[in-house]
Amino acid sequence: MSTIAVLTDADVVRIRRRSRVAIIGGQALAGVGMGATFSAGALLATQLSGSPAWSGTATTLSTLGAAAAAIPLARLAQRSGRSPALATGSSLAALGAVVAIVATAAGLFPLFLVAMGLLGVGTAVNLQSRFAATDLSDPAKRGRDLSIVVWSTTLGAVLGPNLIGPGDTLGRSLGLPALSGVLFFALAAQVVAIVVYLVVLRPDPLRTALRLGVERGVVEVETRAEDRGGVMVGILTLAFSHATMASVMAMTPVYLVDHGATLQIVGLTISLHVAGMFALSPLWGVLSDRFGRTPVIALGQGMLLASLFMTSFGAEDSGWVLAGLIFLGLGWSAATVAASGLVADSADPLRRTVVQGRADLSMSLAGGVGAASAGVVLAAIGYAGLSLVAMALVAAVVVALVVRVVRRNSAALESGQV
Repeated sequence: MSTIAVLTDADVVRIRRRSRVAIIGGQALAGVGMGATFSAGALLATQLSGSPAWSGTATTLSTLGAAAAAIPLARLAQRSGRSPALATGSSLAALGAVVAIVATAAGLFPLFLVAMGLLGVGTAVNLQSRFAATDLSDPAKRGRDLSIVVWSTTLGAVLGPNLIGPGDTLGRSLGLPALSGVLFFALAAQVVAIVVYLVVLRPDPLRTALRLGVERGVVEVETRAEDRGGVMVGILTLAFSHATMASVMAMTPVYLVDHGATLQIVGLTISLHVAGMFALSPLWGVLSDRFGRTPVIALGQGMLLASLFMTSFGAEDSGWVLAGLIFLGLGWSAATVAASGLVADSADPLRRTVVQGRADLSMSLAGGVGAASAGVVLAAIGYAGLSLVAMALVAAVVVALVVRVVRRNSAALESGQV
């Protein structure tokens, strides 16, 4: 009777390195496609609907698509592994690109909205990828590994929007409507990502982690109770920080243009904001590993608060708004990396993927609600008022952090640990 060889430390290192390369590669590829598509989404929605009033529906549907896919993809990962889950999500996003091409060619706006929902599944894949990077992580380096995957999104965020021009040229050469050619880049990127997830992401990191836990006695349900407080604070931080970022960021271009800013200023502001969101992710990962998740979450909330003060009290000065958007990106990045690490640390190892799926669902829904409601708030009380309202979200996270620290200190005193 044949037996399966026990995993050695060398095996784990080899699988970990291969998984990291595959996840980062797939994330970068998918990011390019998603960045290109969503940059043109609002323009295509306006073009197909015939009215700028429908321009925001592309982002709304993609957000809903990401939210709807979060739990199913997490359950698929729990049941079958990361490779099939990520590949399935990318396949749905690729299908969305095909449907979007058909919709733009036929001038069918409702079908285009369906396509944007499918393309939004690609965002769910991106979110799950950061957790996939932690499946085989050394707990002491979990934040760093997670943050490197977040950082890899920078490629898509920077390169993707610049593909609109070449995509338009490609589309016109094929006889398609303006801007639709960029969808071919999204399709190609997703197809290559599927191959990476199915071929390179082997052995599957999640299944390997579970096997390793059983072999070495790491995963024991009875002795590894879930830290529900950590999970709740992590999910709350992810959701509210994302809502804060999405609401202010979504309205900044509209506000700047209405107040006479040039398109160059608008473009520079958003570019620096995106750089803040991703470029320093590895730093936050290292800091959260060394000093703990809570201090880095608190640092992120501090930067978000500083950002909101700048965009509120400096709303009439484009320089202050620019600085505010940079800090908005930095605060989001620090909070997201550290809170994702907190969720991964706190969840029961055997339920971790499902908990992570709930975190992604909460994050996507909060961002969608924040972006959708921001326009109403902007019209009612202005850009400065929107920033003041967003401070309430930051305050809620800070209160949750304080409560967690107080409870943990009290529990430690009662047990005689301090």
